[in-house]
Amino acid sequence: MARSPTLSFDRGTLLLHPPPPGKAWIDYAAWDDRVERFRIPALYYRRLVEALTAEGTTLIDSAREFGPLTLVSALEMTPYPHQREALAAWVAAGRLGVVVLPALLALVEPGARGDPESPLQWTTKSTRNLAAELTRQGHRAGPDTVARLLREESFSLQGNAKTAEGGRHPGRDAQFRYISGQAMAFQAAGDPVISVDAKKKQNVGRYKNGGREWRPKGQPEPVNVYDFIDKELGKVTPYGVYDITANAGWVSVGTDHDTAEFAVATIATWWEKAGRAAYPGARRLLITADGGGSNGYRTRLWKTGLAKLADATGLEITVCHFPPGTSKWNKIEHRLFSHISMNWRGRPLTSHEVIVRTIAATTTRTGLTVTAELDTGSYPKGIKITDEQMKGLDKRALRRHEFHGEWNYTLIPADGDTRNLLIGPH
Repeated sequence: MARSPTLSFDRGTLLLHPPPPGKAWIDYAAWDDRVERFRIPALYYRRLVEALTAEGTTLIDSAREFGPLTLVSALEMTPYPHQREALAAWVAAGRLGVVVLPALLALVEPGARGDPESPLQWTTKSTRNLAAELTRQGHRAGPDTVARLLREESFSLQGNAKTAEGGRHPGRDAQFRYISGQAMAFQAAGDPVISVDAKKKQNVGRYKNGGREWRPKGQPEPVNVYDFIDKELGKVTPYGVYDITANAGWVSVGTDHDTAEFAVATIATWWEKAGRAAYPGARRLLITADGGGSNGYRTRLWKTGLAKLADATGLEITVCHFPPGTSKWNKIEHRLFSHISMNWRGRPLTSHEVIVRTIAATTTRTGLTVTAELDTGSYPKGIKITDEQMKGLDKRALRRHEFHGEWNYTLIPADGDTRNLLIGPH
């Protein structure tokens, strides 16, 4: 008779032996040749136990059999405000999980870099300089400790790469810092911060999709030899809204044109079906977006649509655009779209249902959730906003910020109770 797997605590990590049936535990485990056991980080204890229980695995759990430990502090220090907030959140969660102090991430986040097709991030600051700054703030840490913490947060050192999209704008770095400051201010006030963009258009049908997945040997998925567009199925444009605070994504899969109206309609749908419930007391919304495309800073229809959305929701809508040539640094690229691309790699997108379901099934170990739906509305091209209409918008609703007003602006809702209006496709 097979032995039941035992979960035990060993030197800061978990040991699982013998290996249980099923696959729920595999993503958390790594083989340790020294003890010939599978070793699992202790922070995944709860997820692991819940996953094994869901699969019906009988588990002998001895990981919690530890005696009381008395600690005496050798140094009395008054915690910083952000430390007190982190500890209070840990206590409110029932003293479960890991307390992550944000001091280090606060130093590297404004200068973070990321490839939209990779979950990795990296920093331009050296570990020695970061350690010196942390020590100056009262957090005693050496370069080795900083390097270990950055690796645990999926940062890595990387060299330069020729990936710049055009010339470097002189206000680029200052705009990065401005966006970071705006986002932190909105989050501190409990207001939503979202990152938006349109993903690359996708052919619908039995077309080759990059990547590979496991299949019986010698039985690859058959696809079309040529990528001629299917006249009935056509193409789709996934437009995404990524809630940075909640680590949650919303994707509308549009069957018509990628226009500013489609972009605003997706944001309106997100607010009605997800955002309003998540932020019931919100009076403001911050949108971070690329500098071009359907949600570009020069697009008049985008600003006009957002003004209507502000009227419909009663929200003050602030928009901060990334400078030209920096669209890859928009958080939606490497926190949502990259994971969608990995989830459907090697799989033909044969129908609208397959695309929507595959996007909605995208998850990550850090808790990303995604909602997707098909948008069959009509969003025609060629809609013009006249100079007179723009002058009226500037006078009534559009407030440009003092810092780079072409990239940073706020749409003020009209007076009166207009919260029940809906913005949708034609």
